Amino acid sequence: MIKKINYIGSKFTLSSWIKSEIKKVVGDDLSGKVFCDMFAGTGIVGQAFKKEVKKIISNDLEQYSFVLNKNYIQNHKAIKNREKYIDELNNLPLIDSGFIYKNYCLGSKSGRQYFSDVNGKKIDAIRTKIKQWYEDKDIEDDLYYFLLATLLESADKIANTASVYGAFLKHLKKSASQELVLEPANFIENKNCHQVFNKDSNELIKEISGDILYLDPPYNQRQYGANYHILNTIALYDDFTPVGKTGLRDYNHSSYCKKKKVHDSFEELIKNAKFKYIFLSYNNEGLMSKQDVEAIMSKYGNYSIEKKQYLRFKATKNKNHKTTSTKEYLHILIK
Repeated sequence: MIKKINYIGSKFTLSSWIKSEIKKVVGDDLSGKVFCDMFAGTGIVGQAFKKEVKKIISNDLEQYSFVLNKNYIQNHKAIKNREKYIDELNNLPLIDSGFIYKNYCLGSKSGRQYFSDVNGKKIDAIRTKIKQWYEDKDIEDDLYYFLLATLLESADKIANTASVYGAFLKHLKKSASQELVLEPANFIENKNCHQVFNKDSNELIKEISGDILYLDPPYNQRQYGANYHILNTIALYDDFTPVGKTGLRDYNHSSYCKKKKVHDSFEELIKNAKFKYIFLSYNNEGLMSKQDVEAIMSKYGNYSIEKKQYLRFKATKNKNHKTTSTKEYLHILIK
């Protein structure tokens, strides 16, 4: 399991601790369990459990997350000749009339500089070819999502941003000046089948059931659809008119990012969950307090909590990074 994208709220550094705490409650043998990662993000937690459980159910409302999890979670068998496809994509002639170049690179007079001109043209060339292969049925779902996840991660590496896509930098930073090279988004292989959804969590919870439900919703008012809109655009590769200085697209507005709605949405989710074991990751900077979460979860069974102090990196206004300490809570409910 390798962290490929610098992601807000990533559980990369906490995944071992989360796994250990879940096993303390559920037991070491998870081979017969269905594990649901409801707000999956880049799929870090799902990957940590993929080889140990009977089935992973992964879900996220964002399209880039859906693509990443279709690859990292749902893909579980080796894909033949995938290196041949990556090699061909890496050596395509550039396209200078594609959507990314026209709207997110300075050379096109868009006023935006999320990518260098060369990289914008290369992203367009690669995305167009992947789309063509898929529509012509030259590739199937497993290879399609593998190649698309590979492009998303490789493009993120050379993006001219300070980690998120809420804004671009005025000048190309060193990493953004390097030419994009696709590096394979290798996934964990195993014998079990897994499911990936792209739905509102409070609707999906009514349709599924299992044993372990892991929840990692947004903590605050930052909307992921805005912070990662470029990745959604590469994933969808649709036609729309980018808005404003940052070239935003229409994006999902999660109720978990709204102070007036988060409590009701969270309780509805817990109430409708057909899972015996529920684990919620939520830190001390969230819209819901520790007491709020306890009051809701304790209505539906036996509640307990574990916590861990850890260091994380936070981007500052001057684009430097500083280390900050925060407290992660793992709220536990046995229904």
